[in-house]
Amino acid sequence: METRVAIIGIIVQDENSIGLLNTVLHEYGKYIIGRMGIPYSAKGINIISIAVDAPQDVISALSGKIGKLQGISTKTAYSNVITKS
Repeated sequence: METRVAIIGIIVQDENSIGLLNTVLHEYGKYIIGRMGIPYSAKGINIISIAVDAPQDVISALSGKIGKLQGISTKTAYSNVITKS
């Protein structure tokens, strides 16, 4: 199985969705390398960056589930680092 390293950028505009977001992230926890969150109270949003090392389909599924949450937008940037596990 091949894995890729990627960064998932998340903007949270609806704080009511944070619990659901954390549930999704917990579900994929074994693939998460690290997480950084920045509250931007002047704009009323939260900015979250998630670093992952996972198979391509897992990264796509995670990003897709996050993107379907109300008041949350996401984009994924993939590295060229691909490893076989």
